[in-house]
Amino acid sequence: MRKDICAIYAPFHPLTPKYSYKGIFMLLILHPNIQESDPAFKKTMSHLQQLSGVKVKQHEVSGQLQSLREIYLLGDTHALDIEEIESLPAVEKVIRISEEYRILGRHKTQGGRSGFHYQGLAFDQESLHIFAGLCAVDNPKHVEEMLRALQANGLNCTRMGAYKPRTNPYAFQGHGKDCLPWVFDLAGKYGIKVIAMEVTHESHMQEIDQALSDAGRPCGVIMQIGTRNTQNFELLKAIGKQNDYPALLKRGFGITLNESLNAAEYLASEGNSQVIFCLRGMKSEFGAPHRNMVDFAQVPTVKRLTRMPVCIDPSHSVGSRDIAPDGVLELCHATAQGVLAGANMVLVDFHPAPTKALVDGPQALTLNELEPFLKDMEIARKAYLERVTVWQDA
Repeated sequence: MRKDICAIYAPFHPLTPKYSYKGIFMLLILHPNIQESDPAFKKTMSHLQQLSGVKVKQHEVSGQLQSLREIYLLGDTHALDIEEIESLPAVEKVIRISEEYRILGRHKTQGGRSGFHYQGLAFDQESLHIFAGLCAVDNPKHVEEMLRALQANGLNCTRMGAYKPRTNPYAFQGHGKDCLPWVFDLAGKYGIKVIAMEVTHESHMQEIDQALSDAGRPCGVIMQIGTRNTQNFELLKAIGKQNDYPALLKRGFGITLNESLNAAEYLASEGNSQVIFCLRGMKSEFGAPHRNMVDFAQVPTVKRLTRMPVCIDPSHSVGSRDIAPDGVLELCHATAQGVLAGANMVLVDFHPAPTKALVDGPQALTLNELEPFLKDMEIARKAYLERVTVWQDA
């Protein structure tokens, strides 16, 4: 069975109990690179469309090496004979799905690695990418200084906030589409492959797409969904209905992990299974003096329940530059804990001049701290891999 298949498509709201009973879905994995014009595909679809009480959905996943096509049978599939369905000419494998997180879940009958490829990079549960950058884009000078430092340290990913939802209506809300042309131009100049950029409305995604097109698409963008929008289902549907841009979904700060994972499933149920899940701390006074209660111990939990790559956001979890007695920033201690637990992506605030930052300056690391930060994370990553080896050999 191929390793990079997606799981089952769920066209209904994932929180609706009506659709949670067992056996309702069946996933058909087709032979690699099969096309709709192939006789085997036509014969298979003709048979499936005659099934009583079953709705047929298609989904195509573009992998790095091949195109993968899947068919989802929705409805009462209890009576269907798996061997009969598997004998259809275009079908390679049939899987019944009954667990939660039907698309993104880690189902027993699937196995294999998770994730996706984007801009030549692998985003899965085995990789680690550092997205260091500006929480909010302020001016071209600071953006260029940031990107130059990333290139000098061998990094090709960053975070850049153009749209900034704020609790205070009078606070800086971001430059929006006005900054996109020079941000993307500078990204191309300094070899940035992927930018994580928060969007709060469907129109922002359209503005980003247009600006990338105008700039000649020098880089890619991961559409970041902030904690305030974790259950903004109209935004989730809009991002889920397109496949050009992956999504980075932050955990909701006031809801359970299960509710946040279902929000990620909502994205995938619309067709976009290129989803990264981000732990960014829970809003609770129990986390004080940190900005939020750090939840990085749940990195392996999310990886066990789903096949999503897991990101951590230490900047918005810790929210300060406080230094521990050992001389290490508490933010760096928290980041290392997440990497030691197997995090696949780190979203962290840096700024050339934190005192001049328009958003979250007090928690941003300086460019002088970028090199030691990366060395620290390299140590943590090496320790994680060694820990995994210990338990694999046990």
